[in-house]
Amino acid sequence: MEYLYIKSLHIIFVTTWFAGLFYIIRLFIYYKEADEKDEPARTILRKQYALMSKRLWYIITWPSAVLASLFAAWLLWLQPFWLEAPWMLIKLGFVFLLYAYHWSCHVMYKQIEKGDLKYSAYGLRIWNEVATIILFACVFLVVLKNTLGWVFGVLGIVGVSVVLMLGIKLYKSIRAKNSWDKG
Repeated sequence: MEYLYIKSLHIIFVTTWFAGLFYIIRLFIYYKEADEKDEPARTILRKQYALMSKRLWYIITWPSAVLASLFAAWLLWLQPFWLEAPWMLIKLGFVFLLYAYHWSCHVMYKQIEKGDLKYSAYGLRIWNEVATIILFACVFLVVLKNTLGWVFGVLGIVGVSVVLMLGIKLYKSIRAKNSWDKG
């Protein structure tokens, strides 16, 4: 019974962690796009997006990352044989990549605190999809747990990545066309 409660809490905090990671990049994109506005809108929007980012980052995203990790460690303590399973070792590799992604978002957040986000809105849109790819990989690994299953899952991730990148390019071209029509 204890296992199911811990597993439930782990899933909840993984979900809120990913939600925070998905939304923080959207806020970074909006922050960057505020540069295209005239004053005083630029200053007002940048200040608002910086405040929203701070609240999201420190009230939801960081605590969720820590709690998801604590509950994951607890699950591994309850089920140590998982560390012998190839799928779990690969999943832990993706979790490491997720932490690297999280840290890169923290670096961007710190740039916003200084008022100088060094990435373009387009680059941020692409970067936002990295978390999606990691999420797909982890879910396929946890659910399928076998070699063939996660291989197909990873191939699916590559396919989804290609579709996402094409979607971003299409969005960029539509947006450029619409801004051309307005000007």
